[in-house]
This record gives sequence, structure tokens and C-alpha cells, in this order.
Amino acid sequence: MQPTPDSQLPVPQGPARLPAQPTGPFLLDSGGEGPAVPLTHYIWLIRRSFKKIAVFVLAVLAATIVVTYRMTPVYEATVTLDVDRRGRTDVLGRDSGPISPIDSDQFLATQVRLIQSDSVLRPVADNFRLLERPEEQIDKTAEDRSKNADSPVLLKGLRVVRPPNTYLLMVSYRSTDRRLAADVANAIAQSYLEHTYRIRYKEAAGLSRFMEKQLEELRTKMEQSSGALGKFERELNIIQPEEKTNILGTRLIDLNSEYTRAQSDRVKKEAAFRSVADGNVEAAQVSSQREALRKLTDDFNAARQRFAEVKTKYGVNHPEHKAASAHLEEIRQQLESTQSSIRKRVEVEFREAESREKAFEGAVADTKKELDRLNSRSFQYQNLKREAEGDKKLYEELLRRIKEETINSSFQSNSIRVADPARPARKPVTPNVPLNLALAAIFSTILAVGSVILHDVLDDTVREPEDVARTFGTDVIGSLPQVKQWQEQTIALSAPGGLTHVSTSSQLSAYEEAIRSLRNSILLKDFERRVRTLMFTSSTPSEGKSTAATHLAVAHAMANHRTLLIDGDLRRPTVHQRFGVENSRGLSDVLIERASWREMVTETSVAPGLKILTAGPASPRKAADFLGPCLSQILEEAYADYDLIILDAPPLLGFPECLQMAAAVDGVVIVAKAGETSRKGVATVVTTLERIGANILGVVLNHVHQKISDTYYYYGYYGKYHGHYYGRPKA
Repeated sequence: MQPTPDSQLPVPQGPARLPAQPTGPFLLDSGGEGPAVPLTHYIWLIRRSFKKIAVFVLAVLAATIVVTYRMTPVYEATVTLDVDRRGRTDVLGRDSGPISPIDSDQFLATQVRLIQSDSVLRPVADNFRLLERPEEQIDKTAEDRSKNADSPVLLKGLRVVRPPNTYLLMVSYRSTDRRLAADVANAIAQSYLEHTYRIRYKEAAGLSRFMEKQLEELRTKMEQSSGALGKFERELNIIQPEEKTNILGTRLIDLNSEYTRAQSDRVKKEAAFRSVADGNVEAAQVSSQREALRKLTDDFNAARQRFAEVKTKYGVNHPEHKAASAHLEEIRQQLESTQSSIRKRVEVEFREAESREKAFEGAVADTKKELDRLNSRSFQYQNLKREAEGDKKLYEELLRRIKEETINSSFQSNSIRVADPARPARKPVTPNVPLNLALAAIFSTILAVGSVILHDVLDDTVREPEDVARTFGTDVIGSLPQVKQWQEQTIALSAPGGLTHVSTSSQLSAYEEAIRSLRNSILLKDFERRVRTLMFTSSTPSEGKSTAATHLAVAHAMANHRTLLIDGDLRRPTVHQRFGVENSRGLSDVLIERASWREMVTETSVAPGLKILTAGPASPRKAADFLGPCLSQILEEAYADYDLIILDAPPLLGFPECLQMAAAVDGVVIVAKAGETSRKGVATVVTTLERIGANILGVVLNHVHQKISDTYYYYGYYGKYHGHYYGRPKA
């Protein structure tokens, strides 16, 4: 499909206003989750800042090398202690068994803390004068060290580690002297072994002295309790009172069981007796004659049913009626006789059960009284017996422990021993040059990359079309590339049919092509409802709205379309400077003096069909008051003379006349400087325009380049495809 030439763009014959397109509400910092940022974006960020990241990492590595080689070498020596879980902590006694596997972790953790205690470290520190060495001086001044002389000794170079799944303790010490490191490590291990021996010896000796004092008291107490037990046995006149108590207890349990069963049987028979006495036939059916009673009941029901049938069918005097009545009466008498017999039997059974219950109740009470009497004496006997036996057992146990502790205190525990003594190290442990460089490279890279990503995340400027569509609910209708050589250049006609600047370059060519794309995006959107009046605005000054409006007007006029460019920025007009025309009279004269706007229009030789209405002398406040009605009248009159009217408005934020201009035109284009304009500013502009019902055509991102986002990568290569500018070879 061939592209449509610029001269063939459709031109409507009458004025048409596009209705405001509802963009919907938007929140700048909404909590909704937008589309996820692709991984390629972060890769592009890293590639864009690769040089900075590399310089930072190299600087950190260089600093690390300098610091590492200026550090004093430190050597480490390690002594290995073996904790024998099968070894005996004592020669005799209950502690002579192996260490319990359940308590091994707690035991080893206790030994680690014990090695780091002041009682173990102080003799070593005093022997080798460790606290006077620079690497062990925690306090800065001599005065501070003298104040803390009595404080617990802490050695910075000491490290005690237990390798996982082992019963070993690794005692390491670091020092700038390799021989000193080995000697101190061995001395700490020996001091620890001696300290544990002293603790156990003092404990055993103290316990022996204490138990010897208690031994005499226990002997006296044992003799007294034994004498009281013998006296009580003579008074009770029973050799084994607990055996008799057991016999009575068993008998009481049996009687109580029989009494419970008799009580249950009495309750059941009493319930049957009460039910029968009340005339309950169903209760009578539980008796021994329940089968005969059930048969008589069935016969009675059958006879009664037969009698009812005969009574219905025959008369009272009929023989069948009399026979059925006699049969029914006979069966009723038999049933009543049987029920009466059952009532008497149930009563007899109830009386027997009641008597049996009372007999067992008396037997239980007598047995319990006898057992209580014996228990009151037997309980006292048992207390005396337990006291006597306990005193004797405690005395014997205490005597045994005194002998054991006396023997154990003379032996040193062999459950912990030195398995591998420390030796002077060959190489220092610090500084470790490869490790330091690796860590410096890793952390510096993470810090640099994180800073780049954090800076990108915290960037509140408008950069990509996706940000605009997601945040503001409107589209990006054009992107204008950055032109570095652009510095207040004027527009001139270099040759018939050709547009150029003072400086022609591939960047300017790319810009003009982007302007042509913007023109097509606006004018080719809908042929039937095409925009006739167009306003360019921005949130703040210096965002390129005037430049974009000027070039759009030139591009539209170059397509042989009648175009009117109005400079509506009454405070800082710039259109006349770009075309090199006078600004002595213009829009301000039309607004204040009510002059004819056609008389103020200036023709330019830049493009055929392009005319300019400059801003005129500066009079912003007074002219702004008449802008609304006058501008609407100017636009209505210009509809017949021009195909497109472009209005260069001032920034919307802080200038009230922009709202009147936006309400008078068919569409509004918001220009934002990519990478510099804040999202809040654009959001305020969009919200303000939507509130007055203006038709927002979209946002134009200006000054875009490769370093803003990976979306604009093609601008970096755009100039390679421009061998000439608008059909003309480069000069």
C-alpha cells in the first residue's frame, strides 16, 4: 500500500468540533497494579549505565587492593579438644557413666562458654601480656584500661567453634605473631583443663565436708525412728498389720459389690411393682408369665375384633352375637385373673429384694467400721516404718557418697582432652586478597546496579508512552527526538519546496519526520470529524510546545494547505522570533483595541499558505480578560479562510487564559519533555482540561533520545537513513 502524499490529505469544507473523548478517571499514585516492567527494560538500564557501573566497580576494587595490602598480616593457630562421650566423668558413683546423647549439645555449649570465661583467659592473658598488645586493646586510652583492669578478660582474637556433627571443640587464636598465636591457643586449652579440674575438686571437697556434718544427725535420727517403730508394734500386738488390713479391704470390696447388685435388683423390682400397682399392663409383661399374658392379650384383641364384626353384621338377639359376646367375656376374665396373679408375684419379689439389700447394707457398714479402726492404727504404723526405713537408707547413701567423693576428688576428669595441639601457621588468614576482591566486586556491582534501578524506579518524570497511557488514560500521539544543535534557530526557505534551518543535520531531519508523523496522527484520525482548530500547551515552560506548534504549522502548509499559526502566549511570545518577523502588532491589539485580526496577520515566505498572527506587545493581564469571547469569534471567522488553525498557548499551570483557549478549540495537544516533565504536572493538566470538557487529543513527548528509555532506540539510528533532507541532498 502506497503512503498518502501530503498534498492529498483531505480538507473538510466546514468547521467541525471533535467532542471531548472520555478518558476516564485516573490516579497518579493508584494502588492498582499496572503492567509488569519487562526484564529487557532492566537489561537496557544496565547497558545504558554500564560505563558508570564499571568505573564504580573498578574504583572499589582499586581501593580494596590498596587497603588490603596496607593491612598487617594476622595468623591463626587452632588447638583441637576431643570430648569423649564414652569417657567417665567420675571413677565411682552415679556420674561414672558416659555422657547422655540427649544432653551432649547442652554440655558442649556449656564448655564453649566456659573456655571464654575470665577464670580461663585471665591467667593466659597475664602470662603472655596479651592486654598490652595493640590487637587486644579494646580501650583507647591508658586511663580507660586502668579503670577496666578488674573487668572480665575478653580476647578479640579468640574464637571457639564446634564443628557440626562432631564432639570436637576448635579453640583458635589470632595474632600478628604466628608463634604467639600457637602458644596462646595451647595455653588456653591447658588453662581450661586445669580450671575444670579445680572446679570438680572444690565441689567434691565441699560436698564431702557438708555430708560429714549431716552424717551424725542422720545416725541419731535413724536410731530414734527405729525405736519408735518397735514400741508401736508391741502396743498393737500384731506382727504384720498391713496383711490384716488387706484381708478386710478385700472383704469390704466384695460386700460392697454384692450390696450394689442387691440395690440395683431392688430398684428394678420396685419399679415393676409400682407400675403393676398402678395398673400398667405393659409392666406385667416383664414377669415370668409374660408368654401366657401375651397370648391372652392377643386372644382378647382377636375376640374383641370378632365381636365388633358380628355386632355390625347381626343383631343383638342373633345366636352369633351372643356366642361372640360370651367368648369375649370369658377371655376378659382369664386376662384379669392372670394380671392379678402377676401383681402378687411382682410384690413378693420386690419384698425379697428389699430385705436382701438391707442385709448387705448392714454387713458393709460393719466391715467398713472394723477396717477404719484398723487403718487408723495401721496408718500410724506405716508412717513410723517408712520413716525408719528412709532414715536408714539415707544414712547408708550418704555414707557411700562420702566415700565416693573422697576418691573422685583425687582424680582429674579424662572426658575432655587435647586431641591436636596448635602449631604456628604458614600463611596469614587475613588479609585474604582474592576473597576481599571477590566480595568487593560482588557488593559494588550489586550496589551500582541497585542504585541504577532505584533511580529508575524513583524517577517521577514522563518517559515512555506506556506510562502516559497507564497513568493518565490518554494516548501518546507523537514523539519528537532530541536536537542538540537547536539553539533558537530561525526557520527559512532554502529553496522552492524545501524547508531547512540554519543548521541542517540528521537530527533535524528526524525531527521534521516526527512532525510529519504527528500531523498525520492528528489529521488522519477521522476524515469526517477532522480537527480544524488545534491548541498546543504544556504543564511548565521550556518543554518545546512552541517549537512543535511552529513546525507542525510549517509541515501542514508545505502540503499546500492553508494554515494559520496564532501565538497565544501573551507573556513570553516566541513565534515571531522563530520566523524572523516583527511583533509590533498582533493578538494583544485585537483583544484590547478591538482591531481586525485579518489586518494583524503576517505572511511568511517559509511555506506557501502559512500565515502568522503574532502575540503583539506584551499586555498579559489586560488582554487575558478579553481573550475568551474574542478568540471564539476569531476562530469562527477563520474557519472559512484556513484549513487548520494552530494556537500556541502558554503553559496551563498558573495561566488562566489557557482554559478559555482550550474551551474554544477542537482539540488540545499536551507537550511534555521526556525525562524532565513530572507526572504530577501532566496529571494536573489532564485533570484541569477534563474538568472544563476540553477535547484532549493526546500527549506529545518531546526531546526523546536513547538514554531515556529503550523504547526510543530507533532515534539513535535515525540519521543513518537520511542521506538528504526533504528530498534535497545535504549541503
